[in-house]
Amino acid sequence: MIQNSMALLVIVTLSACSARQSIITIPDEHHLFSETQSPVSVEVNLDAGQLSAAKEGRLILRLNNTDSIIPQQLDDSDPEHPKMVMVLPKENSGAYAFSLHEQEDDAFGNIMNATVDPNSGQILFEENGKKVLQYNYHTIYEKDVIRLPGSEAQKPSISGLGGVYLSEFLKENPHLPKDSAYTNLVYAVPRNDYIHPLYGLNGEILTKDWPADGEFHHRGIFWAWPEVEVGTERGDLYALQRIFARPTENVNVMSGPVFAQVAAENLWKWNDSTPVVNEFVVIRAYRKTKSARIIDFSIRLMALKDSITLATRLTNSYGGFCVRMQTPQQQEISFYTDTAGSIVRAWSDLNGIFEGNHSGLMILQHKDNPEYPGAWAHYDNLSWVQPTFPTPNTRYALKKGDPLILRYRLVVHSNAVQDQDLAAKRWDAYNYTLTPLYHFRSNAK
Repeated sequence: MIQNSMALLVIVTLSACSARQSIITIPDEHHLFSETQSPVSVEVNLDAGQLSAAKEGRLILRLNNTDSIIPQQLDDSDPEHPKMVMVLPKENSGAYAFSLHEQEDDAFGNIMNATVDPNSGQILFEENGKKVLQYNYHTIYEKDVIRLPGSEAQKPSISGLGGVYLSEFLKENPHLPKDSAYTNLVYAVPRNDYIHPLYGLNGEILTKDWPADGEFHHRGIFWAWPEVEVGTERGDLYALQRIFARPTENVNVMSGPVFAQVAAENLWKWNDSTPVVNEFVVIRAYRKTKSARIIDFSIRLMALKDSITLATRLTNSYGGFCVRMQTPQQQEISFYTDTAGSIVRAWSDLNGIFEGNHSGLMILQHKDNPEYPGAWAHYDNLSWVQPTFPTPNTRYALKKGDPLILRYRLVVHSNAVQDQDLAAKRWDAYNYTLTPLYHFRSNAK
């Protein structure tokens, strides 16, 4: 296990013979990146030609003393400090040394692609033409939901039902039975700003949207709070009541040989009209390795009005970064948080057999999240495990000019639950200085 005192250095030097060829040395003494094959980023000082080649995919990395080459992708979210992002090969030397070479043509092409569907406006992620995930930036109605065969929701139809709280719904419809088949219809509201489907490494659907069990507001992977207070009033972004995230059309996609990315802006609108919070989310999916795929989330929330707070349900249960999965065969749910030591690691895992494939999903919390580590909430009957925010029995105040930034990593993996040592190394790699983290600019981009 790595210790907090260990420093991981990156050495970038220009060769003596040419200012156009660089050497990058990446020590990996504890084999964090080689064993987990987690992405790394290296700040580089490229000349104009190299920078152009990097943007066009013509700049490659050659592992010293070998013929092995790997792709790199430029991350210029911080224009003053551009970084080169790569996934290291599975070596065991304890260090990597690469030379940079320009080529005439794109060496690898866009292995990872993020595109805007021309019909729906949703963001589709693919790797070499195979589906990775769908980010639903625009409204999804029940008829649009991608489901497993035979899993269509069956529920009564009540005309004129709107997005109101359950108590109001019951008052307005006293003649209806007080069972969940009717009362839960209050949450059967069209939704957007979430991921579904998320696919496993073999194309199996891992997430569930608009489930038939009555939790109609559940929607794959979403970031939402059951208690959003604006002044003295309360809305429920989680269950789609009174406050909704709506797209601004400020959305950008990126494709490349290492990762695909969407950066999207939404406004939280009170009563679907008055903007109260600016949300900017960045979702980055990396190319898969033999046994895993990494997907990083960076979420920025900025208050547009005074006196806005966020809380979990009743301040002591679910809310924040939410994940509703399909229910697999042989389901196993586990979660872990260190209780002692200078390093507090926190991760969860849900795995089982999805459409005949043994798959799983790890969630890693980033140590720089406010009030880290978030408490875990899990509901085995719903195939649900999540890191909550804020701290139980508190409300988090969003303040103008003081953005809240939350970061999480998903690891889609094959096989059963990850062993403790590998899981710890995945967390260590995510929370190390070389991990690519999206840099939010002051204008929220």
